[in-house]
Amino acid sequence: MPGAPFAFVSSFRRKPESSSAAKSGGRGRTGPRPPPGRRLKQRILSLLLCAIVWPSFAASLPHGKAVGVSRVPTGAPLPELRPIKVAPNTYYVQGGTEMGSPENRNFISNAGFVITDAGVVVIDSLGSPVMAKALVAAIKKLTAQPIRKVVVTHYHADHIYGLQVFKALGAQIVAHAAGKPYLSSDIGAQRLASSRQTLAPWIDESTRLVPADEWITKETEFSLGKQRFVIKPVGPAHTAEDIALYVPATGVLFAGDLVFQSRIPFVGNADSRGWISALAALTTVAPKIIVPGHGPHSDAALREIKFTSDYLLYLRAMMSSAALNLDEFDAAYTAADWSAYESYPLFRAVNRMNAYNIYLSIQQEAP
Repeated sequence: MPGAPFAFVSSFRRKPESSSAAKSGGRGRTGPRPPPGRRLKQRILSLLLCAIVWPSFAASLPHGKAVGVSRVPTGAPLPELRPIKVAPNTYYVQGGTEMGSPENRNFISNAGFVITDAGVVVIDSLGSPVMAKALVAAIKKLTAQPIRKVVVTHYHADHIYGLQVFKALGAQIVAHAAGKPYLSSDIGAQRLASSRQTLAPWIDESTRLVPADEWITKETEFSLGKQRFVIKPVGPAHTAEDIALYVPATGVLFAGDLVFQSRIPFVGNADSRGWISALAALTTVAPKIIVPGHGPHSDAALREIKFTSDYLLYLRAMMSSAALNLDEFDAAYTAADWSAYESYPLFRAVNRMNAYNIYLSIQQEAP
């Protein structure tokens, strides 16, 4: 039932003074702008909606098949991951186009790795310790080199719940400093507590949030063996702490959740204006190959960047007038034409929530 989380939405509605405004698509002014305290309260409730309600809602949705993973019952050997090669010594594993569930072990995002003559650099750690162990096993089949670094593109659960596995191996974890507050936040704790219920047994009491060993605040280059890497901070965008990892020698860009391929993006508590600007900045890198946070890689990098950017621009266009005029969200959402996106995977699961969060964020942007 895709509409379930929106029981909360009704408490945020502001009824128009006349029915003509709603019938006209929400163009009319319906009342004074709420005070900053109320707008902040709405934003906090939106955060809680994404962090608490979403995992439980997601567990009730139908689940498809993850790409490249063999599903096995609890207690069986590790699932086998099949890395996809995109350039010399450069690979990723592709998570399923679905919501996290016990059946898929929260394997719903991508993780990449680059093998050098001095060790392995991993990009993100997948959504559960068991899937991180499966990723380690897959890497070991390709190289005897140790895993030296894990670059965290952002602190969302489906990308970080495997970090403790790499930490135990002695890998250095690198992330943007803007992600540090999440580790001690109520949102992070509540999300983990909820995941221990909805994603059990793969997320349990032993699963923990792992801080970075190195917190960066600006573009950072490092070399491992003969390979050079460039960490590019691109937030606030999808999250405040977004980073992308670029490998100049091969032209491969690991974009994290700045880019979603072949599915509807998840907006959450994003800064959509910042996200659109970050995507524009990525085009100047001119990558040859892009590995998104979700979905298949592509050698048409600029096209994939444009897909995510166009979706965000469209959400803002559909919600802007209603948000600024304080028109009813439901009316604005119903009046919008979603035909360009409704055939994409996860449209029914996330598009309404995306639109609502954009609606709220535009109100926060208003002076």
